[in-house]
Amino acid sequence: MTIGIICSVVFVYFTLLFFWAQYLKNNSIVDLAWGIGFVIVGWTGYLIMPAKTRVSTIIVLLVTIWGVRLFIHLAKRNIGKPEDYRYVNMRKRWGTHFAKLKAYLNVFVLQGVLLLVVSLPILLVVTGSSDKFNWWNGLGIVVWLIGFGFEVVGDYELTKFKRNKNNKGKLLTTGVWSLTRHPNYFGEALSWWGIFLISLNQTRNIWGFIGPLTITLLLLFVSGVPLLEKKYKDRPDFLAYAAKTPKFVPFIGKKGL
Repeated sequence: MTIGIICSVVFVYFTLLFFWAQYLKNNSIVDLAWGIGFVIVGWTGYLIMPAKTRVSTIIVLLVTIWGVRLFIHLAKRNIGKPEDYRYVNMRKRWGTHFAKLKAYLNVFVLQGVLLLVVSLPILLVVTGSSDKFNWWNGLGIVVWLIGFGFEVVGDYELTKFKRNKNNKGKLLTTGVWSLTRHPNYFGEALSWWGIFLISLNQTRNIWGFIGPLTITLLLLFVSGVPLLEKKYKDRPDFLAYAAKTPKFVPFIGKKGL
């Protein structure tokens, strides 16, 4: 019952976003909605379930911090700017035949489904009743903090770097960007592995690994890392940077293209 309500709320959320995007003629607003979507999932389940456990409270609060921070960061960066090139390219591929339906299914419905899959640790915790708190939960908080730190610092350093006009056309290779070529994406993935570990206060919650695994695979092979690597792969300075800097996991990750 609770899962059904949450799925319905997510469906309505992304459908309303679709209509707003058509009004704005800008499908990239879905990126702004991504982080807040997890906040909605967490609080919907938390509020309608009678059992408010320590673990569910911690997870909902951490997801709220993560989602709101991401929304604010993307809003500052994207609001007032044209549609992101990824969505412009999608429009070109779709053509004019059933373009709006294709946008609804391929962007908004798809993101809603992916959001629910990634949210699996949240769903399992908020629909559970166990109030146990074990060392897995504590380890998860530490992992989440490290991941969140990488993401926040990575975004901050990049924003500060881009504000300096003298850095136009240059690559950021210092700070956390010297540890991994994609600290913000690594941090996002690690944060979700932290959420999964925090959720492990019931045996059934082990299935929540599907969530962080999904977002990690998406970032590594679909929507995050590959797009940026492809964008810069022909630049000599990027090739030199890639040769000495791990692609994803700091220190031990694969170097080079």
